[in-house]
Amino acid sequence: MTDPTTTSTSSHRSPGLLLALTPVILTLAAIGVQIFYFGDFTPHIPLAIGLAITSLVGIRLGFSWKRIEEGIFHVIHVSLPSVSVLICVGMIIGVWIASGTVPSLIYYGLTLLSPTVFLAAAMLLCSLVSLSLGTSWGTVGTVGLALMGIGAGFDIPMYWTAGAVVSGAFFGDKVSPLSDTTNLAPAVTGTDVFSHIKNLMPTTIPSMLIAFAIYLGAGFTLIDDQGASFERITAITSALEANFTISPWLLLPAVLVIVLAVKRMPPIPSLFAGVLAGAITAMLVQGAGLHEVVTYANYGYTIDTGVGAIDSLLNRGGIQSMMWTISLVLIALGFGGALEKTGCLEAIIRAIMARVRSFRGVQTSAMITSLSTNLVAGDPYLSIALPGRMYAPTYRGLGYSTLNLSRAIEEGGTLMSPLVPWNAGGAFVISALGLGIADGNVENLLYIPLAFACWLSPIIGVLYAQAGLFSPKASDAERRRWQEQGEAVATDLGACQAMADQANTRRPQPAG
Repeated sequence: MTDPTTTSTSSHRSPGLLLALTPVILTLAAIGVQIFYFGDFTPHIPLAIGLAITSLVGIRLGFSWKRIEEGIFHVIHVSLPSVSVLICVGMIIGVWIASGTVPSLIYYGLTLLSPTVFLAAAMLLCSLVSLSLGTSWGTVGTVGLALMGIGAGFDIPMYWTAGAVVSGAFFGDKVSPLSDTTNLAPAVTGTDVFSHIKNLMPTTIPSMLIAFAIYLGAGFTLIDDQGASFERITAITSALEANFTISPWLLLPAVLVIVLAVKRMPPIPSLFAGVLAGAITAMLVQGAGLHEVVTYANYGYTIDTGVGAIDSLLNRGGIQSMMWTISLVLIALGFGGALEKTGCLEAIIRAIMARVRSFRGVQTSAMITSLSTNLVAGDPYLSIALPGRMYAPTYRGLGYSTLNLSRAIEEGGTLMSPLVPWNAGGAFVISALGLGIADGNVENLLYIPLAFACWLSPIIGVLYAQAGLFSPKASDAERRRWQEQGEAVATDLGACQAMADQANTRRPQPAG
């Protein structure tokens, strides 16, 4: 990421707030026209136009195209591991369907689970798997896909199942010590990962309990246990038995991935080991040929069982199925990189910071800034790294622990990422769960308000900040650490304001 001081030490100018907001507003307007006027949910071109507008703003500020290009590709480069995960998950989906792993999960889910408790159970299962794997994307693309099939068998709307899957999967990503974002948030704010996870509990536990209660209540009030067609479930399970060998042993590829994750193997090798295990299982158990398995990994699995619910669920996967998502992620990341390199994001954040005068305001602003960066830049990593880097001195000046900041950006970054359809997280959820948004099935966007745990947690965090609850002051050890790092620590709000005023006098004259 670029250093936030570069805009004040280089020959180019810093953008004023109006100029900084221009590419953001125009891009969001273009996305709105594409979705609501043309009825076409493909935000690729509006984001590409936004990237071009941001580049023109940068050139007006004195940036060369080469420097803007460096900013674009730097952010893309930093996020390439996420793209690699997308590729691995695409292969896993295709191969695990061919191996019988996903069909077995669906079969046993339909025969063992009750429709009334399914949504609550789905959230809990995804929570446990994601906590073990440390990756929400891996959980959504594997267990989440199987749960979508079980939900379809129970005739539960896709958006309800997707909401439960997302709530559980991103809970694990938020609190797992194996998660990249859970390690990134304390790293950029100067805290340690286990203190960060402990400080997440006051918002995580109540949000998960509330979400669990809602899903359980929905199961008993919205879903008729008797109405879940016995004939429909029987047709699906019979079709699965007719086309696949079904066995608990076929769950071993999924168990392998979880074991490797628990042993702290990196996610990409762990997921690829799952691909290999699924490929071997498909050949040995299901009788697939080597070329067929390679085709499934690349283009996805295809089958015609005669049961529409099964065919629509199992005809998916493969690397190529992820290309819509990957192309969207790369363009969104490039847009975010251009906004950061040209100083537009910094100018917007500084404008927000200049208007807050208390811890309550700072804590709320940090969370909203992280959410807004997610919304605009399309990158959960940037939405954690940039606000975390820029807000940390303000918390130190106020005498509050930066654990408050790491919680705010984790919730505004990690948890809100899957709720923004053009964000890397949202695009992946839509693609992996087969929500069909790109095909015009915008009704499935209802998964966003139904992912209760994701948006309840930051709301609870803001309420805590307003009430002064679970908002730790800086400890003596933390203050000593700041001093050892050469940070100037102001002990009251007046000193913090003096620091901000001094910074304003040194700021170059804005353009625009």
